[in-house]
Amino acid sequence: MVTGRRALGFSAGLLAVYGAVRLVPGSRGVGVGWTVGHLALFAGLALLGFGLVELWRLGGERGVWGRVWLGAGLAGVLSGLAQSAVDLYANAVSADSAARSELFDRVQSVPGVMPLVYTVVPMLLYVGLLALLVRLTVRRAVRWWSPVLVLVGTLLMGASLDFLTVGAVCYLAAFRPVITGGRNGLRAVPSRA
Repeated sequence: MVTGRRALGFSAGLLAVYGAVRLVPGSRGVGVGWTVGHLALFAGLALLGFGLVELWRLGGERGVWGRVWLGAGLAGVLSGLAQSAVDLYANAVSADSAARSELFDRVQSVPGVMPLVYTVVPMLLYVGLLALLVRLTVRRAVRWWSPVLVLVGTLLMGASLDFLTVGAVCYLAAFRPVITGGRNGLRAVPSRA
C-alpha cells in the first residue's frame, strides 16, 4: 500500500520519468512516447495529491490556513489531471501532430478552460505545496531547504519542461525528510494554523 509519505517519493519519480521521456527523440509527436510520458505525469500528479494531504496532516489538521493551502494544492492537482487527460485523449484520437494541435485549439477555445486547466489554477498546486512545506518548516518538522528545493525545482520546470527531470530530483530531495520520517520520527502535530 502506498502511504502519503511514499506517494511523495513516487510522484517525484514519475515526474522524472515524464521529463526523461520528453527528451527522447520523437516522443513529442503522436504515438507511444507521448502516451507513456503523459501516463507517468497523470499518475505522478495523482500521487502528489495524496502527498499534499500527508503534508497537511503532518502540519496539523486543525486551522484555517492549513486547509486553505491544502485546498489550493488539490485544486492545482485536479487542474493538472484534467490537462493530462486532455493530452492523453488528444493523442489517442489524432492521426498526427497537426490534428492533435487542432484539437487542443478547440478545447482551449472553450470559455474558462484556459484559466481553469492551463494557466491560473494549475499554479495553485505549487502555491499549496510550498505553503504546506513552509508550514512544516516553521514547526521545525522539516529543515528550511525542503521548501527551497521545491521552489528551485518549480522554477526550473517553469523555465523549460526540458528541466522537468532535474526539478523532480529537487522535489525528491525536498520530500526525503518527510518520506523517511526525519531524524526524530516526523509525526502529525496538533495545530491551529
